[in-house]
Amino acid sequence: MRSIAWSSLKAWGVKLMKTKGRRRAIVAVAHKVAVVPHRMWTDGTEFRFGSEAAA
Repeated sequence: MRSIAWSSLKAWGVKLMKTKGRRRAIVAVAHKVAVVPHRMWTDGTEFRFGSEAAA
């Protein structure tokens, strides 16, 4: 499903697409989207939305 809304993940993917190509960017974004919930599941941490939570 395509997202019209702009986000930091989408910005990262677009930047990656310009440098590495469309296919590599798609795989990289999919990998990032899969790794984050898996890591949260193994750690037992809760999701915190926003850039201040990453700091």
